[in-house]
Amino acid sequence: MTVRPVVKRTARAILLDGADIVLIKRTKPGRAPYWITPGGGVEPEDATVVDALHRELHEELGAKVTDVIPVFVDTVEHVSDGGVDGVKVQHFFVCRLESMDPSLRHGPEVEEPCGEYEIVRVPFTRVGIATAEVVPLSLRHYLDGNIEGVRAMHAPDLG
Repeated sequence: MTVRPVVKRTARAILLDGADIVLIKRTKPGRAPYWITPGGGVEPEDATVVDALHRELHEELGAKVTDVIPVFVDTVEHVSDGGVDGVKVQHFFVCRLESMDPSLRHGPEVEEPCGEYEIVRVPFTRVGIATAEVVPLSLRHYLDGNIEGVRAMHAPDLG
């Protein structure tokens, strides 16, 4: 059995705010717009993947979240900046938006943007998800088939 090295890890939020999911609409020159979940790379100074999630949400949205629960992992082929072949593992967490102040946004996406990063709310329904070109495709399929299940991760009787 061949084990591929993990060369990058990310922490991303399936961020629920009432009946909506909070996404980032990415617009880059020469490319059709697409929507991503907020989050980003796990850095060496992050003690855990969840710590990385909180840091990234504060950087990208000026947000604080609660009820962070892991729900989905996506593994894709990846070539790092150093040219090392391996995989990128994206950890997706469902969480609730506690507060958001976009004036607190900071970091490379704000200070040196490559295109536009627009914070958007989309109804967390099949129709709502279908209106956004959510990437990665595996996440879009997961959400389309599991909206009720993702919401149930915050059910009071879950434990």
